[in-house]
Amino acid sequence: MFNHINAGANDVARTAVFYDAFFAPLGVTRFWTEKTGRIVGWRRDDAGPQFYLCSPFNAEPATPGNGTMCAFKAPSREAVDLAYEAGLAHGGRDEGAPGLRPHYAPDYYGAYLRDPEGNKVHVVYRSGV
Repeated sequence: MFNHINAGANDVARTAVFYDAFFAPLGVTRFWTEKTGRIVGWRRDDAGPQFYLCSPFNAEPATPGNGTMCAFKAPSREAVDLAYEAGLAHGGRDEGAPGLRPHYAPDYYGAYLRDPEGNKVHVVYRSGV
């Protein structure tokens, strides 16, 4: 449905460390770092959608969007837990510990974090999907 998602960062190198750790349990790996280090990209496979972290092209400070969030699919509940813990250990802030979210669906298991720049990320596993 989409090709890629961008999130802004004022310190791309520091925030990339968060995403390297956060994505590892999800089977998502860094595949590209732009020569200047201003843009870093991750993906699960060669054909899949991509996530990029970049410093804003307009040279203004990066700020998280109010109501903006990227949600990433996990292969298991354990992967949700591991991504959440890895994110916290690498500068992330809690926005909702791992657990069932039955108000979304009976099998909806997820967690919420803010990356070191304040961008909101969500990791979710659904057994029925």
